[in-house]
Amino acid sequence: MKIYAANDYKQMSRQAANILSAHVILKPDCVLGLATGSTPIGMYKQLVDWYNKGDLDFSQVKSVNLDEYVGLAPTHDQSYRYFMQTNLFDHVNIDPANTNVPNGLAEDPEAECRRYNQVIRDLGGIDVQVLGMGHNGHIGFNEPEEAFELETHVVNLTESTIRANARFFASEDEVPKKAMTMGIKSIMQARQILVVVSGEDKADIVKRAFTGPVTPNVPASILQMHPNVVLVGDKAALSKL
Repeated sequence: MKIYAANDYKQMSRQAANILSAHVILKPDCVLGLATGSTPIGMYKQLVDWYNKGDLDFSQVKSVNLDEYVGLAPTHDQSYRYFMQTNLFDHVNIDPANTNVPNGLAEDPEAECRRYNQVIRDLGGIDVQVLGMGHNGHIGFNEPEEAFELETHVVNLTESTIRANARFFASEDEVPKKAMTMGIKSIMQARQILVVVSGEDKADIVKRAFTGPVTPNVPASILQMHPNVVLVGDKAALSKL
């Protein structure tokens, strides 16, 4: 594992963007596994800035996103498709047909998960998968469980995750109770994994995930078993390593 300690969020975002942009430059038709949430926003902003300066070309890039809420339309302002459009896709020259996010309105979410697994296989796998990390060590919507889930699957969101996401909705009652997420196997099959973490409130879980035992009770701990993980965090998030 490589660890990059940044002074602050801005420097962390730039370092993470450097890693992603290297994939785009060295392999123009690379497959990027993308994540949502507040942490990667600065990274996407940096990529857009470099694209606007003519430094990056996304015309051949393909992308697959980690997850999506069940029941939200792509146009809903809290859907992860909407997040990706507003933070990256609408601002670069990526082909919309090459961007993949699970369909939150699929009539059969289980069938949608199977379709999504096939999409990843048809793309030849993921070159670099971006991950954030929840306070309980969840990656994607893979919450602490008795066993590691394998491929894309439907999850019932935990009460803590629903409460954490409630700030984005008018009320907690509006927060979706289910989501589709890539499983641990899907994530671990990526050729490289880029983990971005920021803030002192993530210091404890970063320590548990990367120095503690590998356990499904801390889903991110499985990343210790991957041969090519890059952890980029600000000093606050990495302070207990």
